[in-house]
Amino acid sequence: MMPPSRKLLSLIFAAVLLLAGCGSEEAAAPRNPPATVTTTAVAQKPWADTIEALGTARANESVMVTAKVTETVVRVNFEDGDLVEAGSVLVDLSGRAEVAGLEEAAAEYREAQRLYQRQQQLTAQKLIPASQLDTQRAAMESARARLDATRARLADRVITAPFAGVLGFRQVSPGTLVTPGTTIASLDDVSVIKLDFAVPESFLSALSQGQEITASSAAYPGRQFSGRVTTVDSRIDPVTRAITVRAEIANPERELRPGMLLTVQVYRPERQALVIPEISVVQVAQAAHVFRVKDDDTVEQVDVKLGARRDGEVEVLEGLAAGDRIVVDGTVKLRAGATVTEAEPTPAPAAAPTGETAAPDKAA
Repeated sequence: MMPPSRKLLSLIFAAVLLLAGCGSEEAAAPRNPPATVTTTAVAQKPWADTIEALGTARANESVMVTAKVTETVVRVNFEDGDLVEAGSVLVDLSGRAEVAGLEEAAAEYREAQRLYQRQQQLTAQKLIPASQLDTQRAAMESARARLDATRARLADRVITAPFAGVLGFRQVSPGTLVTPGTTIASLDDVSVIKLDFAVPESFLSALSQGQEITASSAAYPGRQFSGRVTTVDSRIDPVTRAITVRAEIANPERELRPGMLLTVQVYRPERQALVIPEISVVQVAQAAHVFRVKDDDTVEQVDVKLGARRDGEVEVLEGLAAGDRIVVDGTVKLRAGATVTEAEPTPAPAAAPTGETAAPDKAA
């Protein structure tokens, strides 16, 4: 049996050999390989901020055409949705009595005019006194006033379009008895659309006449309608703390209609800003950071303060400077101090020669 002292020495020797073996294995273990990432240099780019809002489309001119007198509709000269010019006759309410009255007044005026012209000649020959000519002049002017009044009454019975536009649904038919205020049809000039939208008062200093805007509608996916700001309201709503802005959009094809809901973007003056790809930002709760590549190809975590965003890009307000190289793709596998290497660009697939196709393999 081995003495206790020799047994203890053997155990110590075995432990030393075991530790030496472990140390050699750790020394032989390779270091973690560099992470393959894509990077980009931070640079300044032109940046135009936008103000987004929701707006309601309105016609350039809009009116409900109504009757002025109590009368029966004789003739309707339009159909639903017609395009009409200014002055076009829409509805005729004139009856035979009004036409006869106009003819009678016109005949009286012509007769009074002839008498006046004849008495002018007699007065020049001093065959009648001048006072008689003055009496006839007054009679002629009275007849002309009655004629004008008859024409005005008859004009009220002929309803015309006050401006060019598109008519809505007609509300009357021949034989309908109308009274003052009876609606004939709606008339809208939609060659230009007025777009009213509200923005917070904090943007008041950024609004001005002539600013460019774009608008989009769910009715036309992917379409953008361009226009300009024409008016900024003189008052701010004390309840919503918003100000109403009006823009005008040319609408030659009449695609936009009054009452439509449009998404509006108002473009502010262009400026220079530090811009990075949005995918390079790592967002943790309210904090954001990026990985900046140092000269020795290791990365460091840099906290950044972000501004506006657009189309996959984000503005950096604090934390980076122009020329810094940051990691764009591959941030998920990175930690501060990790070594990185730039990914090789993917080669484009070779184009097959013109006129040649790959033949399928044949079984042996």
